[in-house]
Amino acid sequence: MNDVPLQAERHYLAGLLEAIERCAYFLEASRSRLNWPLEPNELARRCKDVDLFESLAAINERFGKLQDTLGAAMRQAALLAGERTETFLKLLVFYEKTGVLESVTDWQVCRTIRNQAAHAYDTDYAIIAEHFNMLETMIPGLYGIAGRFLAYCREELHILALHDDFSADFLAIMGRGDAAPASGT
Repeated sequence: MNDVPLQAERHYLAGLLEAIERCAYFLEASRSRLNWPLEPNELARRCKDVDLFESLAAINERFGKLQDTLGAAMRQAALLAGERTETFLKLLVFYEKTGVLESVTDWQVCRTIRNQAAHAYDTDYAIIAEHFNMLETMIPGLYGIAGRFLAYCREELHILALHDDFSADFLAIMGRGDAAPASGT
């Protein structure tokens, strides 16, 4: 039997796994540039600080990109595992059962906060600080989902990140800076 289509699907997932590691790396780089928690008075005082507001914009964008990439990779992995993927909610329930997600609600809360950031253009510095402080507290949970998902792919599907350029950094972000896995599918 010709397994070329299956190998292409596995290769695609490996690329998504690499993208997850890369997203986490750049999100953490942006996050680490700021002093948390953010204070509304400080944001107001620095209202024209391009570096500060570019860092905040990067955090919004990179948080969303990490969650979007995780979502795409979760769907791809479920397809390879032969799981039902008619709705994303069924997919989330599957990953809750496998332990990748602690709860479906946690994912949905992350999505809601991410969507609010994408569509809100607030000028109240208290609201801006509250949003980013909430986002900052959610980042470790999103990293946890990413780490458990990569472990699921490694252990259940035997698929790793396509290249290991970000693997050691990802493990360090996860607090397990030991040996990085080899790359490949």
